[in-house]
Formats: sequence, C-alpha cells, structure tokens
Amino acid sequence: MDKIEHIGIAVKSLEKSNALFAALFGKAHYKIEEVENEGVKTSFFDVGPNKIELLEATNPESPIAKFIEKKGEGIHHIAFAVKDIEEEIARLKGEGFIVLNSAPKLGADNKLVAFLHPKSTNGVLIELCQERT
Repeated sequence: MDKIEHIGIAVKSLEKSNALFAALFGKAHYKIEEVENEGVKTSFFDVGPNKIELLEATNPESPIAKFIEKKGEGIHHIAFAVKDIEEEIARLKGEGFIVLNSAPKLGADNKLVAFLHPKSTNGVLIELCQERT
C-alpha cells in the first residue's frame, strides 16, 4: 500500500457537513459525486496530501444509511492507494484477510475499489483504491 488515499466519514446531510468541513479546512469541497450502485452521494476535500470523503446515503438500504443507523455519523472507512488492486486483493486473501469484493468495482473519484471486512482488520473497514486509467 502506498499511502492513505482518503478517510471516509458517514454524514446525515452532505449540505450541512460540507459547510462544517469547509469552515474547518478553510476551503470548499472540490467535487460532489453520486455512486448509484452504492446508494451514496460523496463530497471530497483536499487536506494536504490526503483527502476527506463525506458520504451521504441516497436510499435507506445503502451501507451508509445502515452504518449511521447503527453507529451514528463518524469515520466509516480508511482508504489506501494501491498500484495494482487485483494483485493486492490476491495478496491480502493469501494473508488471511476477508476481502468483501472478489474483483474491484467502480468507486467515486475515478477509482477502482475493494473493501476488507472489519472483522479481519481490528474493526476498521479498509478500502483499497487504484486510480482508473
């Protein structure tokens, strides 16, 4: 893994949270994007060499809606940049991690993504991200 790519934060209201984080960081978000297949609307902030991704559910069955219902707003996942996501998935499976995606899928911000189950990572949902070319 190369670096922390972003930290995902589950929020109830993207509009309210964009205002809050813009005040916190002293600058506006640079992108809002909907990922229909995940039932989520995202907003990204550049913060130094990393990013913060705010995630708002677009339907009550989305993973973000379920997360907020169970745990409330807050850190949802930590994403790591990888050079070859398929190779990294195979490596991590070989190490015994529970990979939630057998193949990478399309994610926000022009990325291919895959997730590791929190049961195998001390309770932290880990996202692998590879830039799409």
